[in-house]
Amino acid sequence: MKLQERINAFTALGATIQNNISQPESIEMRELLSAARANNGWFTEDSVLLALKQWSEALTKSNLEQWVSLYNISEENLNPKTIAIVMAGNIPLVGFHDFISVLITGNTVLSKMSSNDKILLSYLTQKLFEINPEFKNYIRTTKDQLTDFDAVIATGSNNTARYFDYYFKKHPNIIRKNRNSVALITGNETPEQMQLLAKDVFTYFGLGCRNVSKILVPKGYDWDHFFNNMFIAKDIINNHKYANNYDYNKAVYLMSNIKLLDNEFMLLKEDAGYSSPISVVFYEFYETVEKAKQKLENETDQIQCIVSNDHLAHGETQNPQLWDYADGVDTIEFILNI
Repeated sequence: MKLQERINAFTALGATIQNNISQPESIEMRELLSAARANNGWFTEDSVLLALKQWSEALTKSNLEQWVSLYNISEENLNPKTIAIVMAGNIPLVGFHDFISVLITGNTVLSKMSSNDKILLSYLTQKLFEINPEFKNYIRTTKDQLTDFDAVIATGSNNTARYFDYYFKKHPNIIRKNRNSVALITGNETPEQMQLLAKDVFTYFGLGCRNVSKILVPKGYDWDHFFNNMFIAKDIINNHKYANNYDYNKAVYLMSNIKLLDNEFMLLKEDAGYSSPISVVFYEFYETVEKAKQKLENETDQIQCIVSNDHLAHGETQNPQLWDYADGVDTIEFILNI
């Protein structure tokens, strides 16, 4: 299959997704949304439709051609490899970027899907087969131990990463660990910016590595600036899984006499860490913006995205481009150099 054929197929997939989400009441979409929710209670209809919408917007011919133009994907010198992908399942289709990265370069995917996100990826894989049946020669899935592969891309927690490091040490690999996103707040942000920040915090219930789980604020910060604008996301507490986490974390912290800021649907806890529990955002004070930026620079290995006026725009953490890579590791470059 030629590169242009692969581009055309993914372009068609984007158009198919767009067509299907424009008809969410169709039998096919009702069944998909219901199955995804039954398989993973965090995958609400809104979350799944948002993830599909983002992929429909990413998979355009212009985006795909811009993406591949950054590399020398030579058809003449292509020696296809099998790339194993161990996928996470924290948010809908979180492993899909690795999936299409392997395929767009003309290589074969050996995917080990997360049990938490097997419905959606299986659905898109089937759509690819319908668009171009030749993809059946390039896509394999397994529930068993991975064998017969040339390289691996594995995503998991810090604990599972230690296992991955040991198990895959003899293969070229990308091993992804825990990362979280942070917002650097000055207090001069507009209400509109802060309301967009609520999207960065609460989209997908805060389960993604691109969700803001920590904020840096100046000493003497007026918390009304934060809470008044987070209120736009108050309805999140109506999700019972989220509400259970909120109630549990609040109870645990209060029993431990930990000081909290609380607005009845989210908790703020002063903490030097980045990986906060669901419904909790950590915060830390800084003396000057320069010192805050230096702190973030020093701790970059723990950070996925930084939201501020000088970094990623408010509300954009969940809208990465095809060429925005997790952990800053260029997946395509890695694959091409195997």
